[in-house]
Amino acid sequence: MSVNTDRYQTAAARYFEAWNATEPEARGKAVAAAWAPEGGYTDPLADVSGHAQITAVIAAVHEQFPGFVFRPLGVVDGHHDTARFGWELVNEAEGSAPVAGFDVITLSEDGRILRVLGFLDRVPAGA
Repeated sequence: MSVNTDRYQTAAARYFEAWNATEPEARGKAVAAAWAPEGGYTDPLADVSGHAQITAVIAAVHEQFPGFVFRPLGVVDGHHDTARFGWELVNEAEGSAPVAGFDVITLSEDGRILRVLGFLDRVPAGA
């Protein structure tokens, strides 16, 4: 595996760690590890920047979908400072995945996320 591939894999792993952190303190630490201080997150439902706002978006998703975890779909692919990967939001109790999407991330020199552009491919009605 190349150094760059490792970089993309590491960034994606930190990203999922942040999204799956359920405790506020752990979530804040995971967001700081995954995103650069000026980092941002944009999808059809949110457009935020900075650790506090990103942490708040993640907390809101946990409130809306308690007992769910984000899991990667497929492999992380990247070049230069950009990577892409699919994901799904899975109910740990029964295995359904009502939400799925695809994210494109831009990385800083230190490997943390500068920007996430998220796309939602599957969303339940009323979500």
